[in-house]
Amino acid sequence: MTINCAIIDDEPLAAELLKSYAKKTPFLNLKGTYGSALEAMKELRDQPAQLLFLDIQMPELSGIEFAKILPPETKIIFTTAFQQYAIEGYKVNALDYLMKPIAYEDFLKAANKALEWFSVTQKQQTYADDRFMYVKSDYKLVRVALDDILYIEGLKDYVRIYLEDGQRIMSLMNMKKLEDYLPHPEFLRTHRSFIVHMTKAQSVERFRIVFGNQFIPISDSYKEEVLEYFEQHTLA
Repeated sequence: MTINCAIIDDEPLAAELLKSYAKKTPFLNLKGTYGSALEAMKELRDQPAQLLFLDIQMPELSGIEFAKILPPETKIIFTTAFQQYAIEGYKVNALDYLMKPIAYEDFLKAANKALEWFSVTQKQQTYADDRFMYVKSDYKLVRVALDDILYIEGLKDYVRIYLEDGQRIMSLMNMKKLEDYLPHPEFLRTHRSFIVHMTKAQSVERFRIVFGNQFIPISDSYKEEVLEYFEQHTLA
């Protein structure tokens, strides 16, 4: 996978250093280097970048201010010499935060974090569009239609997928990986051990989701998001 990126920094030396880092990172395709957010705004309108290495303290329009007007699909790695901006940076959903002077090792770690994010998002979109996935079960790949899944149960290193026809598929897989890849919020984690296909839920009672005579718990850790989903789909 290749990520189209851009660098926005009003310090020429810092921008050149980041440019050299981006050039030697195989999965980054540098679309441009800009000395201000205003300059980038004009250029990136025609050549959008998926990832920005964005300085925070810049004249006219700061990196934080610029981040707030970017489309949500544009991801940001902030670069700055001032640590006090870290919390503010994460409020605009930055993927990472690099302190100047930036070593290539730190740059690469942040870039790899972006690569993982885009890879997961791409696969999640593929599953959502194609409406199926393959899982390893009994030394073979088994095709599972997303529309057939009721819920998924985590069992240590395995997961058990419960289908509408009563079939159960066991697979050596991580629950977190499944949670990341399955379309959200169609599939929601309701408990450390359960992911539920929310459109299939028959009812909810006493913090449990009901499938026939099966009750899936809703734990405190996931309660807010799950109940918000039901609230959004409830006719008052």
